[in-house]
Amino acid sequence: MGISKTERRLKIKRRIRKVVHGTPGRPRLSVFRSNKEIYAQIIDDEAGKTLVAASSRDKDIDAKGTKIEISAAVGKALGEKALKAGIKKVAFDRNGYLYHGRVKALADGAREAGLEF
Repeated sequence: MGISKTERRLKIKRRIRKVVHGTPGRPRLSVFRSNKEIYAQIIDDEAGKTLVAASSRDKDIDAKGTKIEISAAVGKALGEKALKAGIKKVAFDRNGYLYHGRVKALADGAREAGLEF
């Protein structure tokens, strides 16, 4: 029996986290994707603090349409919140997920809102 999907993702996640590290000048944009929802947060790893967060469960996000459309809306909302908080540049952490589908839509939405990564 091979390794499970979750174990594979965690292995990839550890490999990514060796390189991607959030600093006050360039915090980390971390994505978590469940089967139903998607969550994103901008984290300063040195202080161990979440600076900005957004998810598909937030009231201000229009949760209609496909999961990809919802992910793009979450990315856009996160980008707008980040700009209000004075964050322009981030390091993208895909958290072991493939950069495809919902993760890509979230990233594109955040870029559209004005975040740079």
